[in-house]
Amino acid sequence: MMNKTFLIALFLLSMTGKVQAQTYDVIIKGGQVIDPKNNVNAVLDVAITGGKIARVGKDIAASLGKQVIDATGLLVTPGIIDIHGHVFAGTSQEGGLSDGFSSLPPDGFTFRVGVTTIVDAGGAGADSFAKFKKNIIDNSQTRVLAFLNISSAGMVGDEYSVYQQELQYMNPQLAANAAKEYKDYIVGIKVAHFHKPDFIAVDRALEAGKLAGIPVMIDFGGSKPRLSIEDLFMKRLRPGDIFTHTYGQILETKESIVDLETNKLKPFVLAARKRGVIFDVGHGGGSFTYSQALPATQQGFYPETISTDLHTGSMNGAMKDMLSVMSKFMALKMDLPSVIKASTWSAAKAIRREELGHISVGAIADVAILNVRKGKFGFYDVARYKSEGTEKLECEMTIKDGKVVYDLNARAIPLPKKP
Repeated sequence: MMNKTFLIALFLLSMTGKVQAQTYDVIIKGGQVIDPKNNVNAVLDVAITGGKIARVGKDIAASLGKQVIDATGLLVTPGIIDIHGHVFAGTSQEGGLSDGFSSLPPDGFTFRVGVTTIVDAGGAGADSFAKFKKNIIDNSQTRVLAFLNISSAGMVGDEYSVYQQELQYMNPQLAANAAKEYKDYIVGIKVAHFHKPDFIAVDRALEAGKLAGIPVMIDFGGSKPRLSIEDLFMKRLRPGDIFTHTYGQILETKESIVDLETNKLKPFVLAARKRGVIFDVGHGGGSFTYSQALPATQQGFYPETISTDLHTGSMNGAMKDMLSVMSKFMALKMDLPSVIKASTWSAAKAIRREELGHISVGAIADVAILNVRKGKFGFYDVARYKSEGTEKLECEMTIKDGKVVYDLNARAIPLPKKP
């Protein structure tokens, strides 16, 4: 009789809200949720259970969460996706961006800026991808994906190395076979650093992409005489292929998207976008100039995807990190929802990983909680010209697969108990 009475009382208490089960692992309360895939831009709560988004809505009771994170006054976005980094770190003296000192270990440069997924852009080729997977992908908390280099050796040595110049290393079938074998990790084919005035390296990368059914990322230019980017955009690249280093300017060896005599965007660039070519930032240590970015963005030509080209030569220069590049585009008058979209949902679509990059119920719970600092901030390009902005993004917290992996101000940590 007592047990029955107790159960009835417990039921009545739960109905009045005084006793509630802790339904969710984490509740993020009161943040400005920006989720471009779902056209959401509102103050909402986000609940997470079992590594997945369980609920998005207003006024989710804090008592339902085992852990409650106050995001009042902050942005809540999908986990950021950087589609162009170099994280095949190693100790090979000649490795360069492939198992060498020019690449960086991902976990040290991702979570602290809200990045939950980074894509290595061509560090590994067909002959070295197994090592990349074993050493980096399998040992990183960050989700690491890859564009496979058309060179079977990858980016060994400097960009003039035999491995990146000689066609004997560029076998489309070999690359396609590796991409199929490691399809859970390889999202595309990469071609870069080919310095002969010939489209053959691009053509072989495109052939590999066709054989494997995946996009190609093009790091184009570097030859004398220059090759035509109109031919590249309009005759070779397919819808969904990615042109990185969009705002770079190396006039002797690479044609630019903006005509410097007229300061006008070349019309075939708009035509290429219309036919589905994806334009990516790929800032890097030498591939972002205001002489291109200012006139292009003033004419409304913003990137589909924002990325860093992270490596030891860019991390301490004009690029710095993903949030710095995103803030730089805010200073170029790209609106905040578009900046978030280019760094989340558009990036996920570009790499064909549409399970990422959004905060839909049932989606993988990758979340970035960001602060927008107000003030006067300076940003500079690779030619060391400066622009100024009034807003700068900072990462307060990063959640990957439902777990807090970075917490700048201990928002997820309880205060000590009073003695």
